[in-house]
Amino acid sequence: MDTRSSSPASSSNVDVQLARLAGAIAEPARARMLSCLMDGHARTATELATVAEVAASTASAHLARLRQERLVELLVQGKHRYFRLAGDNVAAALESLMVVAGAPRAAQFKPSTPSRLRAARTCYDHMAGTAGVALHDRLHAQGWLSGLQSGSYELTPEGAIALESLGVEVDAVRRSRRRFACACLDWSERRPHLGGALGAAWLQLSLRRGWVRQELDGRALALTPKAQREMPELFA
Repeated sequence: MDTRSSSPASSSNVDVQLARLAGAIAEPARARMLSCLMDGHARTATELATVAEVAASTASAHLARLRQERLVELLVQGKHRYFRLAGDNVAAALESLMVVAGAPRAAQFKPSTPSRLRAARTCYDHMAGTAGVALHDRLHAQGWLSGLQSGSYELTPEGAIALESLGVEVDAVRRSRRRFACACLDWSERRPHLGGALGAAWLQLSLRRGWVRQELDGRALALTPKAQREMPELFA
């Protein structure tokens, strides 16, 4: 019988790594940070310092340890720096540990953004806010958009056909001298909306089709009844 996979050396490496992960999670301040991030929203180091009840410098050291153990990852959005859980596998492991610990659910994320801007707005040239995040999630749920390891997105064959049928000139978007499609972290929702050339093309299509209306005095967008009537799977 082949016993190479359970050799003492490989077992020892797993044991050491498990101990390191357990040690990273076991510190109360770091555990509070991880629990706070379980709702799927990214947060700044300052926000996590408040949650963990530690000084900013101490929070930075804790976050460095969590990044080292690949429990959290850093997102840089312009001049802002956010942290989120490093992946679904991390969230699943933490969820199991919280069940064993009998821990209550973390407090729900409550953005302070004015409601009209939080609902829907422009982010440079694409759609942001609750509507933008919902669009991002529904494009994935429909199987029209897939993620790449580089952090970019690509349309699936079904997605390309669907968006072409709606009026997006996919080939023209691909020829643009910018990133085709990517996740852009939403500053009010702290979850991604659709950015890149495809996000810009979608906003222009939505304006042309009368699915959204841009307010005259700022970045706010208003979803129209036409959007909910014609495209309920994306604008419901």
